[in-house]
Amino acid sequence: MKPLRLILFAAGVIGIVLLARGILAASRGLGSSERTIPTARVERGNIEIDVFTHGELRAPHSASLLAPPVSGTLQIVSMLSTGTHVKAGDTVVEFDPSEQQYNYRQNESQLRQAEQDILKAKADAAVQAAEDETALLKARFDVRRAELEVQRNELVSTIDAEKNDLALQEAKRKLAQLEQDVQSRVISGEAGVKVLEAKRDAAQVAMKVARQNIDMMTLKAPIDGIVAAKENQDAIGGFGFPGIVLPEYHAGDLVTSGRMLAEVLDVDQMEVQAKVKEADRLNLVPNEAADIQIDARPGRILSAKVKSVAGVVGRSWNNNPSGTFQTTLELEQTTPDLRPGLSAQIKVRGPQLKNVLYLPSQCLFQKDGKQMVYVKSSSGFQPVIVKVMYRSESRIVVEGLKEGTEVAVADPASKDAGKSGVPKGAV
Repeated sequence: MKPLRLILFAAGVIGIVLLARGILAASRGLGSSERTIPTARVERGNIEIDVFTHGELRAPHSASLLAPPVSGTLQIVSMLSTGTHVKAGDTVVEFDPSEQQYNYRQNESQLRQAEQDILKAKADAAVQAAEDETALLKARFDVRRAELEVQRNELVSTIDAEKNDLALQEAKRKLAQLEQDVQSRVISGEAGVKVLEAKRDAAQVAMKVARQNIDMMTLKAPIDGIVAAKENQDAIGGFGFPGIVLPEYHAGDLVTSGRMLAEVLDVDQMEVQAKVKEADRLNLVPNEAADIQIDARPGRILSAKVKSVAGVVGRSWNNNPSGTFQTTLELEQTTPDLRPGLSAQIKVRGPQLKNVLYLPSQCLFQKDGKQMVYVKSSSGFQPVIVKVMYRSESRIVVEGLKEGTEVAVADPASKDAGKSGVPKGAV
């Protein structure tokens, strides 16, 4: 019996030990989930609400150079390349003027011919007027002589008297017909001269247009700046495709009327065009100071200020729910080596907040449209709705929590809460 009792006693001791170990392991497992969730405490202090983004330089003032509005195709014979400095009045683009010069010479020849035709028409009219005046004098003399013969009818026979009456009527008829013909020739001559004068005027207008077209064959810079040549859309028939790189306009290209060939960019006043996140929009106001670092000029910091911030959010083409606001910053001073299109890193120096409560931005979560944090308590983590007053790249200024409150940096309900990396659900 004793051996059996010893065996039963030993088995009971072993069971108690195993049960104790199981309870201990379970308690460690239950507490491990809490210990693996990183936390942070609400701190009080001074923070700077700076906004960081990137953008690119651009010239707010520019002048476009367009192909002149003339018929036909134009050919570029010379053109300044992108980046060339020009002064107002300098030649940027020259076209082949031979066609316009030919039109000018043709119209000039037509003008001279019209002027000669006018002189000839007026001379012919003057000769015809002299001949008509002579014929009228002769016709009037014939009428007067016939009238004198009629006055002798009482002295001559009846037959001769009838002849005299018929001769007077014929003389008067010829005079009337001649006067009518003369009047018609005068009107016709004046009309012919007016037609020739209209041809002359048309030739003069055509010459003026041709001269203007010749002058437009040279495009000059209207302002001081640098040249920015445009892509040659005509190189592939006027159509563009995503990803295709088109060559810039250069000498020898054929262009159509109205094409934008180049721009002259005023680089004396440069701006930086950027986009800021929705979360940073409230931290930006006009005239805030900013530091600009040009990527192509490392180590140089340029001073700037916020010029304008768009009031409407711009959504991306891929329906990204996180929109951005168009922001323009004005450089306080430019240097000759700055060029439009250079990329830049931007730091806008926002408000300096003193004696405020703040947390790391990873502590804030978005649940059902509400902003909340998870406050640590004896029973675990409890969600607490907070009011975010300001936020920066790494911190948030909150109301509704006490200094020293311990909150979760990762979502306790997330499977990845205890893993390294960006916490799931953080905003």
